[in-house]
Amino acid sequence: MPKLRYLLLLLAGAYLATGVYQVGPDERAVVRRFGRVVARPGPGLGLGLPWGVDRVDRVPVRTVRQIRVGYEPETVGVAGTPTGQMLTGDQNLVNVQLVIDYAIGETDEDLDNYVVHREQVDTTLARAAEAAAAEWTAARTIDQALRTGSAMLPAWVMDRLGERLPELRLGIRVQRASVALIAAPDEVKSAFEAVDQAQTTMGTRETQALQERDQRLSQAAALKYRLAQEAAQYRDEQLKQAEADAAAFRNELAAFRRVAKTNPDALAFLWWAETHETLDALKAAGGETRPIDHFLVNGELNLYAVFDFFGLPRR
Repeated sequence: MPKLRYLLLLLAGAYLATGVYQVGPDERAVVRRFGRVVARPGPGLGLGLPWGVDRVDRVPVRTVRQIRVGYEPETVGVAGTPTGQMLTGDQNLVNVQLVIDYAIGETDEDLDNYVVHREQVDTTLARAAEAAAAEWTAARTIDQALRTGSAMLPAWVMDRLGERLPELRLGIRVQRASVALIAAPDEVKSAFEAVDQAQTTMGTRETQALQERDQRLSQAAALKYRLAQEAAQYRDEQLKQAEADAAAFRNELAAFRRVAKTNPDALAFLWWAETHETLDALKAAGGETRPIDHFLVNGELNLYAVFDFFGLPRR
């Protein structure tokens, strides 16, 4: 009889010990008593009522979880197509697979909602993300989806999930969405790759043409600037020379007028001065000058001989 008493006491102690629980440093706990939440303790050792009365659910609030959504080549959907194969706005199929990173919220409401729906969180989140991706794909052509999907689709999915998850009361916060795959179906993948390669080549050539255009425009602008500078310099030089020639001429004219008043041979003197300058210029240019006195015949100038002298054709 005493042994039975000790055994019952031992069993009672073990049963009461089931009310002791440990919460890890990255966890929060939700304590439910007969289904009603009575406490949400943080990390550390906790004490509650024994098993059958209290239920303690430990929630890893600091752990980031990840799920893959969309295309699964080995999983066949209702219509006989792989799961995640979506229809574009121009009635083409495209394979889309997303990666969703999420964490459990740390507010009391998030903890309660997660504990209640934890078995359905991944499935519900996957369906919501796939629905958002299907909406984005259906509003675009297959070319648009393939070209811009990796950049634009994650932001679209994040916005849609941000609007819809509060209504689902899953107690989670989506941290990141990324595109793991967006491609044409395998049956036509090679054709789309050829088209994409051709478009890439076209874009490369267009870029090269634009670069060459810019280079030539730059060269033309530099040449235009150089020619404008040279023209301006030549203009300034010619203007200065013209001004100098005009000033010299005015000085000579004034001097001639002064001399002409007292010397009747002033005009002849001026003519001989100009003749000497002309001859000097011819000599400086490498020309040859000779006197033409011996071409005088009977007091007159033999024009035919003069033409021969200057190398001009006779008339």
